[in-house]
Amino acid sequence: MSNIYRNKKYVLLFLLPAFLFLVVYLYYPFLVNIYGSFRQIKNLGTYGTKWNEPFYDNYVKLVTDPVVWTSLKNTVLMILATIVGQVGIALLLSLLVDNIERGTQFFRTVYFFPIVISATALGLLFNLIFLYDKGMLNQFLELFGKTTLTDWKGEKLAIFTMMLPVVWQYVGFYFVILETGLNNISQELYESAAIDGATRFQRVIYISIPLLRNVICTCLTLGVTGALKVFDLPWTMFPKGMPLKETFLTGTYMYYQTMEAKNVDYGATLAVLIVVLGVVLSRLTRRVFKESEDF
Repeated sequence: MSNIYRNKKYVLLFLLPAFLFLVVYLYYPFLVNIYGSFRQIKNLGTYGTKWNEPFYDNYVKLVTDPVVWTSLKNTVLMILATIVGQVGIALLLSLLVDNIERGTQFFRTVYFFPIVISATALGLLFNLIFLYDKGMLNQFLELFGKTTLTDWKGEKLAIFTMMLPVVWQYVGFYFVILETGLNNISQELYESAAIDGATRFQRVIYISIPLLRNVICTCLTLGVTGALKVFDLPWTMFPKGMPLKETFLTGTYMYYQTMEAKNVDYGATLAVLIVVLGVVLSRLTRRVFKESEDF
């Protein structure tokens, strides 16, 4: 058996199926997508009838399209909401749950529960909550004496209304990752610190957070790249970028151009933009939140 582990040919044998899967379902479609961004395509599943004139026309349009810049601005806001709202709140909750003696399993289940609910169902649920007339939130505010109705899906509050459910849904995802990281920290370190007179707050600051550094970096990378691809919940609540195309994200705008406007080639161009931004931002995130090799 030891010869199997020494012989690298067996490693390649096991890696080959996964590599072929990536080539067929990831790399090849991405290359075809780049090719399609230079063609005139109106129907999915075709390569188009001819090249664009000039062939880079979609990329010129990408730079001059005001909705693209709106979607990029909204995506940046979504990234900030992910870092502060999702990862930040998840870190706080995981530290609180890790420092209680009873009910930890209950809180883990409650915080993770939104992840298992369909994003479409959540979108419909939050649509009912944020309804202008007879919506749950406006009715709740009326109980406290508010006399005017708030248009939560209007131009002023649309971005906030869109981001709040997304942040709420994925807090549990990062909570589970961070909670797992906390469980891997040796209890002997906490016991030694307690013997030396460290308070619970000091143990969190000087033991938990430093030893969670690599896990936090992973969560931030996942959050930043995930914000570029978020689609289902925002689209359910704000289809076609309503109101006035002000709530488009990069993912929802790509879908709109591909499936609604039937500009498949322009949708392919937007997909290339999303991939490039994902690669660049993930590398940048890794540099800014560099993982430590000390632990």
